[in-house]
Amino acid sequence: MKGIATVTMNAAIDKTYRVPSLPLGRVTRIPEMVAYPGGKGINVARALRQLGCDVVATGFVAGFNGAYIRTALSDQGVAHDFVDVAGESRLCLNVLHDGGASTELLEPGPSATEADFAALERKVAALAERSAIVCLSGSAPTGVPANAYERLVGIVRKAGALAFLDASGALLAGGVRAAPDFVKPNEHEVAALSSQPATDEAALAACARELVGARGIGCAAITLGAAGALVGCGDAVYRVRVPALRVVSAVGCGDAFVAGMAAGTLRGDPLEQRIRLAAAAACANALHREAGRIDPAELERLLPMIDITQVE
Repeated sequence: MKGIATVTMNAAIDKTYRVPSLPLGRVTRIPEMVAYPGGKGINVARALRQLGCDVVATGFVAGFNGAYIRTALSDQGVAHDFVDVAGESRLCLNVLHDGGASTELLEPGPSATEADFAALERKVAALAERSAIVCLSGSAPTGVPANAYERLVGIVRKAGALAFLDASGALLAGGVRAAPDFVKPNEHEVAALSSQPATDEAALAACARELVGARGIGCAAITLGAAGALVGCGDAVYRVRVPALRVVSAVGCGDAFVAGMAAGTLRGDPLEQRIRLAAAAACANALHREAGRIDPAELERLLPMIDITQVE
């Protein structure tokens, strides 16, 4: 069986700090810290590995941080085949405050040249030939063309693989023009894609229908954070509700959702079962500091707690 490839153009080392508070202008000592390779596509790859899927991570890496990303992914059992670029892969900090709030500090990452992006296109084409699904996720470094995801989605689909897209802004809008098989904007990002204002759930459901109908996208999931999601596929839109949780960190929940949809699609699960797996994976991720972390026992406990109803 073919596996899944993930693409992360702006890979990172993600560090999570837990502190009681973060006062400005003072020294703060960090009582708890965890570091791991990150970037949205890498989070998807790690989650897919924990869901039992064969996965290969690609994208851009640079410098000493890039070497750490490779080594740490190997230690986590995630295969990888990156394109090296000049500079240094970014460091992203997520500061978790007592009470549940978080503050994220995201470095810009290295630059990429036209030659770098051409090398990535060749890499993605080769991986797509031997993959069932390619997940394209996250931001891009400077130097990458504005239509990067439009081009990559086209490459994936030409190779006969399914293209899953999770991005924002101009990168998302460009990728949508190539009609990916699955797209996962959140409730704020979808406003840039739809001709209709996303003011309430009914409007968001209409946005999902527009993406699947007028835009030719196979399936569109609009994630709503703790409120769940709206998922449009074919002629139907589904309202997904999730249980109340003691959230440790929301970082990576959207990536876990993408991983769940990809894993279910790879297995050939019925649509509602794929949606249930995606939502449960996102919930399981929220119980850990590390993005893309899914505990199998927690996942099994959460699956029956996901409520899915069809929107009329």
